[in-house]
Amino acid sequence: MTDIKAVVRAKHPDIVLSQTVAHDRSSKVKSVSEAGTDPTSGKFFYRIESADFSRFEEGLRGDSTVGEFERVIETRDREAIYSFEYTDEAKVLSPVISAANGVILDMENEGSAWILTVWMPERTDLGQLWDYARHNDIDIQLLRVNEYASLGNTDAGLTDRQRDALLVALETGHFEEPRDATLGEVAAELDISQPAASGLLRRGIKRLIVSSLVDDGDTVGHER
Repeated sequence: MTDIKAVVRAKHPDIVLSQTVAHDRSSKVKSVSEAGTDPTSGKFFYRIESADFSRFEEGLRGDSTVGEFERVIETRDREAIYSFEYTDEAKVLSPVISAANGVILDMENEGSAWILTVWMPERTDLGQLWDYARHNDIDIQLLRVNEYASLGNTDAGLTDRQRDALLVALETGHFEEPRDATLGEVAAELDISQPAASGLLRRGIKRLIVSSLVDDGDTVGHER
């Protein structure tokens, strides 16, 4: 099996939060990979940067893709973690990618467009995402793609423990939307603490993202 890591650009006003970031052009939205979705409430968590959170929340109130929202915590000046519930009008890409047994490793906005770093078990599995985009009039572009022998053998700088944690999380459905397995269940499967499992997943996802963005000659710090 030749799995891939692809960087994709998608744009449509009904992709979740697109109307909000168009309203607040200072805002930067980034998925919180270690939080993901609360499987009991359907809440999605994002890290938000904004020069004016009042304007950002004004945009949320007028965004037809967002139902309930909450500013969970302000992590630093002009940065906060928010939780969102999506409406039925929202075009959400994560279920399409999950249905193809893929994982969104990272997602952030570029203006009112979205840049997604996606892992897929086969390059042809990207076709499901392109079919969804075509049927929903979503402008989509493939910016970059890397191919590997498999996640189990990828030369992405993963440690054995990071690779094992990612494979267990993938096999148990931890990356599904909503999740089939909690972080605690992944930790139990690995026979480690929940904070340790969270750290391995976070660092492993970071390594996969970095390996898709840096040139072969670049180096990054070693992680356990």
